[in-house]
Amino acid sequence: MELLSLETSFWQWWLMLFSSIALLILSPLAKTAQQFFKASYKNKVPNTAMLTGSLIISWIFAKSITNAANLGLEFGIVGGVAYAGYYLSFAIAGILIYLIRTRGSFTSIHQFLVSKFGTGAVALFSILISIRLFNEVWSNTIVIGTYFGDQGSSSFYWAIIAFTILTLAYALKGGLSSSIFTDVIQMGLFAILLCIILWNIFNVGEISVKEVATSGSWTMATGMNLLFAAIIQSFSYPFHDPVLTDRGFISSPKSTLRSFLMAGVFGGICIVLFSIIGVYAQREGMQGQAAVEVGKAFGVVILLVINFIMITSAASTLDSTFSSSSKLLAVDLKIKPTVKFGRIAMIIVAVLGTIPVFLNAEILSATTISGTMVIGLTPVFLFWKMKVPKISFYLSVCCGLVFGFLLVFNLFPQSLIFSSGAYAELLWINVWGIISCILLFLIPKWINL
Repeated sequence: MELLSLETSFWQWWLMLFSSIALLILSPLAKTAQQFFKASYKNKVPNTAMLTGSLIISWIFAKSITNAANLGLEFGIVGGVAYAGYYLSFAIAGILIYLIRTRGSFTSIHQFLVSKFGTGAVALFSILISIRLFNEVWSNTIVIGTYFGDQGSSSFYWAIIAFTILTLAYALKGGLSSSIFTDVIQMGLFAILLCIILWNIFNVGEISVKEVATSGSWTMATGMNLLFAAIIQSFSYPFHDPVLTDRGFISSPKSTLRSFLMAGVFGGICIVLFSIIGVYAQREGMQGQAAVEVGKAFGVVILLVINFIMITSAASTLDSTFSSSSKLLAVDLKIKPTVKFGRIAMIIVAVLGTIPVFLNAEILSATTISGTMVIGLTPVFLFWKMKVPKISFYLSVCCGLVFGFLLVFNLFPQSLIFSSGAYAELLWINVWGIISCILLFLIPKWINL
């Protein structure tokens, strides 16, 4: 698909370059490990408002809002609500991290795991989240590339390379401090741009609130399978995402809890609102990528606004991925907790995470750790205070990985699926998977293994 005229392409590049350079200039310079890895300046940490904004925008990444719009196109507003179900993750993670910090006195997820299950468990957990961080790089930059040219074209690749380098530049400057500081700016931009898009849809596009609210059907086959799957995965999904959990240990426990709860509510609302783009596309009979098609229908200005909102959201996730990756290697795995090493780690992740962009789709899908693969973390954190043998961790986590592979390779027995339509297999693999993981987690305790 050829999206861009020469003039539009010029403005696309200008928006990306200008916004990235502005963030580079404005970002704070981290000189100490506390500033680089903890966003702490003279014992001052991010307040509730800053942390809330950072949490929301770091999870409203380019891929997620693209998915939200496409689900709106496929299922109406039901699709948006279903996808917003994943934002229950904030409440669950916020509450459990609060308990782990206040009642367990732990200062990180890694410290909690090593104290309860040993270094082997931390090694397995670190592999899972490393793959997650690795995937975050290419999955977001690919979305950006498609707004600059056809996938596989030179403009597609150059946009990805430029975007990655520009985002890396300001992430290197301040680490987590830069990430949180720029998140606040990006959250403000996202809100303004979303309002512009919605104003055009409701006023220029002449779609009514009633049409939006009544679009779609509340049945298992038309979105509810996904909603229930999202709710189930919310008990494990956030814990394999260090972009989220790293922010759970930098402010006071009470401030953090408030931030997570508010981020869950407002983040979910943002996703539902963005899915309205897809609802409008559905009404107009559009096909393909909902956000792109709606942007083209409303003209160059709105296409540029949608492109800019993608750049904003992708950059917020990418800089958070770089900061979390450097913290994982330097601090959590205790390789070398210095600012210099943290910056080297960021560069390595940026390079390795960009390589899959140049590979085919089959390789990309094979490298993805799905939400199903980490459902084994559910009992680990849900029963965080329960004393269980160390083997409980391995049995549960490995069981989740098995169910994840059953999903990826379409090996799950159809006789165990009790609903129909899209995402039915995803739902029931997670239902049976979560039951199996919890049982395997508890059995060693019951038999005094």
